[in-house]
Amino acid sequence: MPNLKDIIDVAQALESKAVRVVADRCVVVRNRNASCRRCVKACPADAITVRGNDLTLDNHACVSCGACTVVCPVEALVPLDPTDADLAAGAARSASALDGTAVIACARMAAKDVGDPSKYAMVPCMARVDEVLLVELAAAGIERVVLVDGTCRTCKYRDTSAGVDEAVAQAQALIAAQGGSAIIERASEFPAQAVLEDKASLYGQERRGFFTRSTKRAREASVKTAEVMVFKEFEQRMPSLRERLGVTASGAMPWLTAQRRERLMDSLDQIGTPVQDTVSSRQFATVSIDEEKCSACGMCAVFCPTGALKKSDEKPEDGVGSYLEFQAFDCVNCRVCADVCMKKCLKTSTEVSTEELFDFEPRLIHLPDPPKRTGMLTGFKRQ
Repeated sequence: MPNLKDIIDVAQALESKAVRVVADRCVVVRNRNASCRRCVKACPADAITVRGNDLTLDNHACVSCGACTVVCPVEALVPLDPTDADLAAGAARSASALDGTAVIACARMAAKDVGDPSKYAMVPCMARVDEVLLVELAAAGIERVVLVDGTCRTCKYRDTSAGVDEAVAQAQALIAAQGGSAIIERASEFPAQAVLEDKASLYGQERRGFFTRSTKRAREASVKTAEVMVFKEFEQRMPSLRERLGVTASGAMPWLTAQRRERLMDSLDQIGTPVQDTVSSRQFATVSIDEEKCSACGMCAVFCPTGALKKSDEKPEDGVGSYLEFQAFDCVNCRVCADVCMKKCLKTSTEVSTEELFDFEPRLIHLPDPPKRTGMLTGFKRQ
């Protein structure tokens, strides 16, 4: 029989949560010297704490806007309401209903019952929409995306408005860099073709939606209950942070796969070939190292979360020094490499060559031989 603590744990797990925390992916959890605090800056409710080797989300304070999930470069914060797949599917349904125009509306605008729910996708806040989704829609052949979110200055989510503008600007720049023509725009009203013609029809839709949501929630609740009880049974045997994130045989911490980033790269490739020599985006970065200052400590490669920067097996022909390999395709611009650089000789830039970005061959970065350590008896002369 479950005890009172078990019941409380299950009840807490069943709370409505818009974000799942995968702390081991966070660059600060992996190295406390990492400067990344993008989620903290984006959160309008001060619900996120990043301190030491810890990332926590206060679910009671969280307002479910999704802004943190958009800016996290390593996907340590995963959106659940809606998920990426559900949001993309909703936008695709909208485009199908509106002859190629996808409409996404915030919950506040949806509550006004002006738009036809069958013709738009809904998000709690427009901050949940990122450039990855917008580029995906463009890659799918959608020529126009309208983000309907009303007047942000009177909304409780108003602090996220600047982030929405940035996502739109980033998406437009990336689409243009690939020669795409899709248009992304924010609007305070629904497009005419998405306006609801008969409000009475909402009753039937809401009733069907209620039963659909109730069934889904009941199913999710049973799964979540089982998950909590299984976790509690094995939590005493869970490996420690050091065991989970220790250096592997390759000499680096475990690498993670940034799925959202991979989707972005696939979408850009589908749009076309680059028509610009460089692209500037918060999604990308390139790395340069001042060889004269570098001590070849290799910490940048050890803590790179995606393996974009790693030690190379290739050796210089003259036998002097060593190489690092840098793969722009895998770099997520987390900047942890610059943060952990002991000599501060590594720099990152968001201005990335499109040729390098789509080149599957890594760029070699030459490192000098490590300086010789001075022994305790150096300079000692036998009498």
